[in-house]
Amino acid sequence: MKLFIWPKSLASRTILILLAGFACIQLLGLLIHTLNQIKLERIQQEQVFATRAVIIYRHIAMAPPAERPALVAKEALPKGDTLSISASPPVLVNSYDLPLAARDIIRASIFAYGIPMRLHPRGLLLQGTGIPMRIIISFGMSGPGESNIPPPPPPDEAPPGSLPPPPFFSRPSPNAWLTITSSLTPPKPWRSPGFASAFIVMTLLGAAMIFWAVRKLLIPVRTLAQAAERLGRDVVNAPALPERGPSEIVTAAIAFNTMAARIRRFVEDRTFLLTAIGHDLRTPITRLKLRAEYMEDEEQRQKMLADLDEMEAMVAAALAFGRDITTSEPLTRIDLATLLRTILDEAADGNPPLAGALTFTGPSHLTINARPLGLKRAFTNLIGNALKYGGAARITLRQTPRDRAQIDIEDNGPGIAPADMETAFEPFRRLETSRNRETGGSGLGLSIARNIFHAHGGDIVLHNLPSGGLRVRVTLPV
Repeated sequence: MKLFIWPKSLASRTILILLAGFACIQLLGLLIHTLNQIKLERIQQEQVFATRAVIIYRHIAMAPPAERPALVAKEALPKGDTLSISASPPVLVNSYDLPLAARDIIRASIFAYGIPMRLHPRGLLLQGTGIPMRIIISFGMSGPGESNIPPPPPPDEAPPGSLPPPPFFSRPSPNAWLTITSSLTPPKPWRSPGFASAFIVMTLLGAAMIFWAVRKLLIPVRTLAQAAERLGRDVVNAPALPERGPSEIVTAAIAFNTMAARIRRFVEDRTFLLTAIGHDLRTPITRLKLRAEYMEDEEQRQKMLADLDEMEAMVAAALAFGRDITTSEPLTRIDLATLLRTILDEAADGNPPLAGALTFTGPSHLTINARPLGLKRAFTNLIGNALKYGGAARITLRQTPRDRAQIDIEDNGPGIAPADMETAFEPFRRLETSRNRETGGSGLGLSIARNIFHAHGGDIVLHNLPSGGLRVRVTLPV
């Protein structure tokens, strides 16, 4: 089972790739931002706890040693914090030294608070335990009867003019330890309203820019596709592709217009050659007809005149074929239903015995953009073929959900072999099983009709009916 469906259009694929890349970059940036936020929040928590601990220590250290246990018991602490005083630092199971960065931050926060010289701790022990981490700060304090102020160094140990050693390192060993513990709350930067809002806004703005840029960049591609479609429908009258925009698009437009001009010149040369030959053949055919009239053998004369009539019909069809290819009739709004009924009425007037076999089913009106003369010629050929080779012409008109007009022309004839469905549209191609010389076909009717329908942006296909007969299905844009 295929879980991922790759889009078919170039725009959708480009948008999908860019959105995926943008999402990865966005997630990477948010990950880096989150890690920085976690680090900053952890530093802030350590600083706040260190400041709170030194405030408590100062309060306890200022009291006489005998009153300190009572103060420890009465000290108000945040939920989860503990405070104890003991003769030695507490030894906790699974405790460990804090990382160097955390120790530096806590020490800096403690001594930056501003402790009087006489209250400086005699020792400072920083530990951590558990997950999430619980910080343990132990302050060394003086015992009962001891002074917090260190004694001055002996005179012989301090050379004249030298600075005394730092007070912290000259203090005696502590006789009591004040221990404060607190758990660090796991940072949750993504729970802040600004975090979600920033992520949503950046994602929406990035997606909007991607959609706009892709649409803008693919407009020339869509224009090129539309120009190619117009060229395929109507080689002679298709407009040139505008040669403007980025240099790559201009180069492609110039190449496309050059190709279109060559194709148009080739088609025009071929059509001109065909019509010129057909036009020039009229004179010798006319002379042959005059000479045939003087033949004494009546049977041979009739055969020759029949052949000449057929040749003349073929020449006339060739001239009409060339004229239809090079037509420049403008598009206009016409009522297709009215046009079809008009063609049926004309066919009934020309074939009174088959008037009952001509039927129309469909809406009373259906307006489309079309070239009226060319479209009438195409449907006249199809309806004429249905009457001539199938003995009937049943027309059904309807509008499809995709805004296409669908016209079905059915007859009662023998149909066409499946292998000949496509070759029947070739110029001068006659299917001998039903389009023989006695019926007078020249082999250009279907070819002319398909050229006209293609020039309108439509199509024509042939189907054999299950009950017998042929269905010609024409589709045109509404």
